Amino acid sequence: MRHEETDMPLLPGERVDETGFGALKLIQKPEEFCYGVDAVLLADFGAKYARPSFRFAVDLGTGTGIVPLILSHKTGIPKIAGIEVQEGSFDRAVRSRSLNGLEDRLDFVLGDVKDCKSGWGREWKGTVDLVTTNPPYTAGNGGIPSTNRAKMIARHETTAGLDEFLEAAAWILRDKGDLVMVHRPSRIADICCMGRDHGLEVKELQFVSPVRDAAANILLVHMVKGGGREVRLLPPLAVHDEQGGYTQALRETYK
Repeated sequence: MRHEETDMPLLPGERVDETGFGALKLIQKPEEFCYGVDAVLLADFGAKYARPSFRFAVDLGTGTGIVPLILSHKTGIPKIAGIEVQEGSFDRAVRSRSLNGLEDRLDFVLGDVKDCKSGWGREWKGTVDLVTTNPPYTAGNGGIPSTNRAKMIARHETTAGLDEFLEAAAWILRDKGDLVMVHRPSRIADICCMGRDHGLEVKELQFVSPVRDAAANILLVHMVKGGGREVRLLPPLAVHDEQGGYTQALRETYK
């Protein structure tokens, strides 16, 4: 990732980063939160399930909008929306959209996932083809909370939790619509049980480890609204090779 100059005004602490996906750039504020390999894996995983017939995708908890940006590069989906509760991240997502000239394809909404049915998602019920999400990994009463509020909201279930993210996804997805999520392997039971409670069935799972033969620390999940109960395990993926660089499989996600 390289830092780039831009004519667009930046706020204190912000910078513009090259994403590695074509000419796409992203405004970030490192002291609050910067996207990582999880977001790249999520966007690539979601793009694999996108079909030419897809017209509408939504990213829940979009942060600064990196997943919608990557999806705009990898797919032909004409409308991609991102929902974000933090005003600072939302504002950077909107400005990144303008920076990349994607006003016609990307739409960002300032809102809480838990307000889907009563707020931003009321008119989207059953209309979305693909939902992607990178929800906070740590349960509200777990982990060591960050002293940085922006990072704490991104990492901990301080507003909406996993159940609320799944409920919102089920509400906006059409029948047989696809949900793609990145989470931690330790939450796999919660994901399966809560998903089924909302009519979302796990279809594929892929475990991601930092290096080959290490325990997985990332879980990619594909769920289908109203899908059958058969689950398929995909080949595991390692992020780094023995030399510390990205594996070939990881490099493929940047295409």
